[in-house]
Amino acid sequence: MVLKRLFGGGIPLEVDTIIEPGPVRPGGMLRGEVVVRAPERDLEIESIQLRLVANAPLFHKGDGDGGGSGDTIGHPSASGWFKLRKGQEKRVPLTFRLKWETPVNDLRGQDLGVVIGISTEVDASGVKAQTDMDPVRVEALPLHEAVLDAFTAEGYAVEGAPVHGTTIPDVERHLYAWQGVRLVHPSPAEGRPGKLELTFHTNAVGSEIFLRKQGGTKYWDEKPPALRYVAAHHEVGTRDFAADARQWLAEAALLKATARDDD
Repeated sequence: MVLKRLFGGGIPLEVDTIIEPGPVRPGGMLRGEVVVRAPERDLEIESIQLRLVANAPLFHKGDGDGGGSGDTIGHPSASGWFKLRKGQEKRVPLTFRLKWETPVNDLRGQDLGVVIGISTEVDASGVKAQTDMDPVRVEALPLHEAVLDAFTAEGYAVEGAPVHGTTIPDVERHLYAWQGVRLVHPSPAEGRPGKLELTFHTNAVGSEIFLRKQGGTKYWDEKPPALRYVAAHHEVGTRDFAADARQWLAEAALLKATARDDD
């Protein structure tokens, strides 16, 4: 537990955001609580607002001025008006169902290089203050793991999965962000690309899976053309994703890399 002491207009306020331990998956429930204390005087807490952020800075800039940047991927709810007497503490429950499109930062314990966190902002007696980020661990879904395992069996390794604050054209979306999993093979078979990007656009049924050669900027249309496939969550354990990966790799080899190099 890390205590954040927020100051604004001479009114001291202590806030602690506690996330339940362990990972959460896209589509799953994020739980925790926000602890608010008034150590020096009575306070009226007007609102508690939270942002779930990807590409988040996990450092404190001082005086409650942290966590202002990053790509917002959700607004967990823990709001409400209440009074705090001097020395009083109140615990406000935090529950939030992650959208299916939420980026992941954990693949079976492998850090994917994406920082996801929750920023807490408190408005008390006309004073607004913001905490630093509290980290959130979001792990890959079984469907993601099954597809990536198939590429691993073909010699590809996951080297990262950056989140881009843009959109995928012509898909139903609920987040203004998408994640590209970068796959690298040190010595690919003849004709196979050495660097690929795999994107899962996930919903409650399954995923649209986009496969392309690495390249371009963060904007979807400025990247190389992508192949599109679909897979359902319930197919994990019954579908031969190994055969799929071999077929997809053969088809990816025919794609032209027309975009600029990665920035």
